[in-house]
Amino acid sequence: MASLAQATDVGTTSLGETGTWIVTLGLGIEYGPKFPGSKHHGFSAMPSFDIRRFDEPNENSAPDDNIDYGLIDVGGFEAGPVLGFRDSRSHSDDDGLKGIHSVHWGLDAGVFAQYWAIPNQLRFRSEIRQAVSNGSGLVVDVGADWFKPLGEKWLFSAGPRASFGNGAYMRKYFGISSTEASQEGALPTFDAKSGLKSIGFTVSAAYDVMPTWTLQLYDRFDRLTGDAADSPITSRLGAKNQNVIGISLSKAFSVNF
Repeated sequence: MASLAQATDVGTTSLGETGTWIVTLGLGIEYGPKFPGSKHHGFSAMPSFDIRRFDEPNENSAPDDNIDYGLIDVGGFEAGPVLGFRDSRSHSDDDGLKGIHSVHWGLDAGVFAQYWAIPNQLRFRSEIRQAVSNGSGLVVDVGADWFKPLGEKWLFSAGPRASFGNGAYMRKYFGISSTEASQEGALPTFDAKSGLKSIGFTVSAAYDVMPTWTLQLYDRFDRLTGDAADSPITSRLGAKNQNVIGISLSKAFSVNF
């Protein structure tokens, strides 16, 4: 289960003006599907990380943003590299996966681009990420977020999501080969093709416990679509509705390099 936890930026005034960089480290605990399309749920933990220059403006972020660093920032448009995580899957996750290939946990890398239609309030974002370690292809995630502060300590956000996978991704997580299907008790052959794999919605509430400590609660709901929904891995073993809830705690501090 890939982590949704993303460190929340905090202001620099409490960190002292001697800091050159603001580093935010955190840890998130999530409860959600054991693998894409699964109806079985479990807990997972994942660290989060964020870094920005001391003089960069403090920006809001969503809990399902992956780890990124902006290299371009012009007129509300930002872009740069991004790193993410890929889900794993093994036979121990579901007895019905007998004979179906496992998927190893992995990393992906790519680029992100986002546009602030209203500075620090309304954002449109996209990430394009290619698997670098487990051969699970390319994904494209798009979404929008509305950020609403309440008082000085609370920040709420919400927004829609859509995710696309190429052929390699869909075959890795939702395809079943004829060889796999030929085994006794196995699921039938399924040729999963590229396309829209899910639509969903993410909400979160972040609370500044102290000037440099932030507690965040979040929920992401996705509805699998297309071949991701039609695959026997989802339709016979699992569920089209996928929901992840999580909590994360992060701390920001200044670092001189």
